[in-house]
Amino acid sequence: MAGVEAGKEEEATAVRITGKSHVKPGKLIGRKECQLVTFDLPYLAFYYNQKLLFYKNDGGGEFEDKVEKLKEGLRVVLEEFYQLGGKLGKDDDGVLRVDYDDDMDGVEVVEAVAEGITVDELTGDDGTSSFKELIPFNGVLNLEGLHRPLLSIQLTKLKDGVAMGCAFNHAVLDGTSTWHFMSSWAQICNGTSSSVVVPPFLDRTTARNTRVKLDLSPVVSCNGDDATKQGQPAPQMREKLFRFSEAAVDKIKSRVNSTPPPSDGSKPFSTFQSLAVHIWRHVSQARNLKPEDYTVFTVFADCRKRVDPPMPDSYFGNLIQAIFTATAAGLLLENPPSFGASVIQKAIESHDAKAIDERNKAWEAAPKIFQFKDAGVNCVAVGSSPRFKVYEVDFGWGKPVGVRSGSNNRFDGMVYLYQGKSGGRSIDVEITMEAEAMEKLEKDKEFLMEV
Repeated sequence: MAGVEAGKEEEATAVRITGKSHVKPGKLIGRKECQLVTFDLPYLAFYYNQKLLFYKNDGGGEFEDKVEKLKEGLRVVLEEFYQLGGKLGKDDDGVLRVDYDDDMDGVEVVEAVAEGITVDELTGDDGTSSFKELIPFNGVLNLEGLHRPLLSIQLTKLKDGVAMGCAFNHAVLDGTSTWHFMSSWAQICNGTSSSVVVPPFLDRTTARNTRVKLDLSPVVSCNGDDATKQGQPAPQMREKLFRFSEAAVDKIKSRVNSTPPPSDGSKPFSTFQSLAVHIWRHVSQARNLKPEDYTVFTVFADCRKRVDPPMPDSYFGNLIQAIFTATAAGLLLENPPSFGASVIQKAIESHDAKAIDERNKAWEAAPKIFQFKDAGVNCVAVGSSPRFKVYEVDFGWGKPVGVRSGSNNRFDGMVYLYQGKSGGRSIDVEITMEAEAMEKLEKDKEFLMEV
């Protein structure tokens, strides 16, 4: 009997694919080729970047009407963002690029039904493994964009709403470009505009024009978890969303700024630097690091205004670089928070146009395809940004009630920051950690700002 009940429960939460189609730009574009540049290429062995937005049924008609409206808007937005309807390709020298042609399939749109799942069930704070069936391209490498769509969207009918799962090829665009596309698409669907208000700036080679030929064989042979390959069980990971209210964020910032480090030239610490050191310290504590253990802090920083000449916000592609810094856990935890904040601030501020250029030249001389877990020892790696207006993505039936990342590109210490649902300066922090350390972190009242 118990088995029958469990079967029914499984059926109720199952996601059933009901259809698959492709959407192309609403007008003929012709043949277009756009070289991938040094800022794009390191991410070929990352996985597709997954985002999940869920909406309550507040108007907008039936599910089928919403799907049709989204496809119509997609046709319009792809007239400018047509690269997302293309594929990865190579020129005669083996240099990778984005190819678009009118006879290509375009963007994949999957329709699905999960009428046993409510929106409220998805807005909880726990992990994203339950989201897997709501987002396409789980475990798909960006390199597979050579024969797969560069964007796949799954629209799932829930009991009381809609889930929109998106998988973007990360070798083609970063977070800034992702949310530029999403907001442009939403504005067309909700009637704010009939065309793209701020067209994407598509010429990547203005930011960097070195032609790099890559040997892609290591990507194919090294895919997979090293520990698992050596016969060791991979440590169990957990994900959790921590919500910091505006008051908590302000309190963290004022605490970090209350004990400035002794005359090391630091400026007042920003909200990001303050929250970053708060996370770094408490994650290191939860991991029980020894004082002599090194810990790395990494942030994937937007370089549009750092490069020379600066690029517009509408630059379409990857214009990010990982900024690394490290210190001993003892120094990080025994000093006031301003010590770690100063370490982070110095690393970010020194990453100017000269540093970016030097990093690019070094990479071009010896190209290395990063794997998503190459962020460093005992690391805390921060991606996404609370500056992205994720809760403004309204397709005509209200703002999303939740925005999350999928299960791709997660490893021990990966952090995604989002604009908080409660608005203002609130910030949502999505963290992936080993299960044992996560248990400690979620009981840490100082981290949670409950003290």
